[in-house]
Amino acid sequence: MAAIFYTYSFLIGLIAGSFYNVVGLRVPKKESIVRPGSHCSHCQRKLTIGELIPVVSYLFLKGKCKGCGHRISPIYPLIELVNAALFVAAPIILGWSSELAIAWLLISLLTIITVSDIAYMLIPDKILLFFGTIFILLRFFVQPAVAWWEPLAGAAAGFGLLLLIAILSKGGMGGGDIKLFAVLGWVLGWKLVLIAFVIAAFYGTILGLIGMIAGRVRVGKPMPFAPAIAMGTLTAYFFGERFLHWYYTIIAF
Repeated sequence: MAAIFYTYSFLIGLIAGSFYNVVGLRVPKKESIVRPGSHCSHCQRKLTIGELIPVVSYLFLKGKCKGCGHRISPIYPLIELVNAALFVAAPIILGWSSELAIAWLLISLLTIITVSDIAYMLIPDKILLFFGTIFILLRFFVQPAVAWWEPLAGAAAGFGLLLLIAILSKGGMGGGDIKLFAVLGWVLGWKLVLIAFVIAAFYGTILGLIGMIAGRVRVGKPMPFAPAIAMGTLTAYFFGERFLHWYYTIIAF
């Protein structure tokens, strides 16, 4: 029975990931996520149902548009696969609990802003407002945090830390990142949001070095930070409490 639930979660994650690609690419351009339907960005041809199957269509078409032969970015199926894998990982780590609503929403937010940041170096306020509102309702009324003040402290810590860095670095941190960490702080609480930032900075350094080696990143030039934030946030969300327990155990000796 568990295998059925995990398979279902994977398929939902694939479909959701395909939709999140659309949201992440259209919302920053202030386009409708409904109309026009999915189409080739190069020749504008409307895609058929057979071309909209997550991952499978990309493989079947060998990464090219059926109409004009234009190359399709491998980022699309990669986002779909990663989102699906995370949708499965969440119940494996957390169990089939009500916290899954928070986990899947958090994964969804991070997937969308990753797509948006990679494509446009932008994290849309609309996305943050939409998910932030849902998180507020869930944490206050559906799935309360340990203490009522934890989300507030987390939001203040996330916003304040990134704002301080932006001021000290004179714009080195974008406004979208600052607002994003306020939302993440509400979800994680003040301890885990600080851990998320430290881990995100580590991941960002690794990704930056890889990008430099590959010739995709240049010294002094901005790079999308959302992928690192997503990785750091999920690491802190899923494993942060274990890390804190280990840390407190070490300093107790």
